[in-house]
Amino acid sequence: MMIVVELAAARVVDANSIAASASSAQAFKTAALLKTLSVNALIRGDIGVGKRTLARYILPDAPLLDASNYDELLSALESVNEIVISNLENSPNINKILDIINRANIRVVATAKSSYYNEFAERLFSIKLDIPSLQERPEDVEHLVQKFSKEASLLFDSKEEFSLKKFKPDLSQNALSLRKQVMINYLVQNINENELMGIMQNYLVDKLGSNSDYKNFLHLYEIPIIKAGLQRFRSQLKLADKLGLNRNTLRKKIADNSRYL
Repeated sequence: MMIVVELAAARVVDANSIAASASSAQAFKTAALLKTLSVNALIRGDIGVGKRTLARYILPDAPLLDASNYDELLSALESVNEIVISNLENSPNINKILDIINRANIRVVATAKSSYYNEFAERLFSIKLDIPSLQERPEDVEHLVQKFSKEASLLFDSKEEFSLKKFKPDLSQNALSLRKQVMINYLVQNINENELMGIMQNYLVDKLGSNSDYKNFLHLYEIPIIKAGLQRFRSQLKLADKLGLNRNTLRKKIADNSRYL
C-alpha cells in the first residue's frame, strides 16, 4: 500500500534534539516508528531540511552512500541487507540500482530533492516523507537559531548573548544557510581589527592580478561603511558629515554601488 506522509520536519541534529513545532515532533515520531518497520522509505525535500540526518536516524548502522557514486554503490549492494542512499536524483542509472535493491530484497531509506519523481521509485518506496522548508516553519527557525547560537558560543568561547533583534534569518538553504549565518554573526561579534584584516587578505590574495584591482575591490571597503552608516545614522546627510564627504560624492558612491545596497 502506498503511503504519502506530509511532514514538517526540521533539521534533526541528533536523536534527542529536534525543532520546536508540533509537526516536527510528529516527524520524529514517524522516523522512530520507521526504525521498527521493514519498509523502504523515501525522504524528499530541499537542501538543508535534514533529509540525510533523518534517514541516518532510521537506519543508524546501514552504510550511507551518495547516488552519484555509482560503482561504489553497485559494489556495496552485493553485501548489504540495508542501505541509506542520498541524492537519488544524482544517479546516472537509478533504475538499475533500484532494480537490484528490489530483486535482492534490500531495505533502503533514500533521500531526494523535493521535485524528484521516478516511476520505479514510486513503486519501490512504500512510505514517502515530504519535508517542507524552514520558510513554512517559523517556530522551528527560532529554535534552531538558539541551538546554533549555543554551538557558536562554545566554538568561539564567547560569553556574549546572540541578539535576535533585527536578525533576518537566511533560509536560502534552510538549516545549512541559517547555521552559517549564525556562525558568521558570532565571528563578527568577537573579531578584532587584525583578524578582520587577515580575513580580507586571505580573500584577496588569490584574486589580485589585473591592472585595475584597486578600483575593482574598493567596494569591499566602501559598501560596509555606507550600509553601516545608513543603518546607524538613518540619513545620507549625517553620514556624509561623519565620513567627511561632500553629499554629492556620497550619493555618487551609493549610485555606483546600488547593486550591493
